[in-house]
Amino acid sequence: MKSKFAALLFFVFASACMIGHAAARDLADIKKAGVLRHLGVPYANFVTGDGQGLDVEVMQLFAKEIGVKYLYVKTSWKDVIPDLTGKQVESDGDNVKITGEAPIRGDVIANGLTILPWRQKVLDFSAPTFPTQVWLVAGPQSSIKPIVPSGSIDGDIAAMKRSLAGKKILGKNKTCLDPKLYFLEDANAVTSLFEGDLNELAPAVISGVADATLLDVPDALVALDKWPDQIKILGPISRQQEMAVAFSKDMPELRQAFAVFLKKIWQDGTYTAMVTKYYPDVFGYYPDFFTLK
Repeated sequence: MKSKFAALLFFVFASACMIGHAAARDLADIKKAGVLRHLGVPYANFVTGDGQGLDVEVMQLFAKEIGVKYLYVKTSWKDVIPDLTGKQVESDGDNVKITGEAPIRGDVIANGLTILPWRQKVLDFSAPTFPTQVWLVAGPQSSIKPIVPSGSIDGDIAAMKRSLAGKKILGKNKTCLDPKLYFLEDANAVTSLFEGDLNELAPAVISGVADATLLDVPDALVALDKWPDQIKILGPISRQQEMAVAFSKDMPELRQAFAVFLKKIWQDGTYTAMVTKYYPDVFGYYPDFFTLK
């Protein structure tokens, strides 16, 4: 009896391990299962956390396009890549290393994920879906003054960095707002890694936690809409970047199906209408990005 019980326990444990560390599902597997699992971190207006958001609507429409149900799987910036790839990763600048395994919980990442060199080593990205850039943003009490635009993005970045000596600047590790990516310490800035959510960075500088914070364009646009008289855009810290939907590297068929879908909704105006709903002001900052491709 004991041997049968032990064998049963081993079977249950082994089955759980196989499920937890199963290979990523490609398009045929997703269609067979009948559901697309959308990994999303609540962030800006891409995933609002209440069933709304630009990327939520895009993924819902994509699931319908491939004939399956849609399932939102909430995750975090720390876990989102392991949840997709089954691999724990550690980034260091443009480099990345695999540090262990993790359960696979979803099929696609869509939450305003910036394309970064280290992420490209562990993920495959769709065509760019949204323009972005890292700006320095401050509260009304900050002594840092906005730069005077020079007409040169590199000149503007250099001017912005020259004003940061001795200033406390917030950033977020393992995201596109990691201060290491922009060499702020070389500008003698005092960088601090924020422990809260990205959505809390703007309120933090409004309350005086730091002199300024790194914010990317989508979150800055949301912050400007929420607190128009309480934050100020100081200037750029990066050149223009791009966001996209991310796939595991062993999911080429799903990525190709999304490429066809994205081109379709881009050309028929569906995507522009979605962007207008959640980010109406972005067209004024990046008018060329949303032209037909």
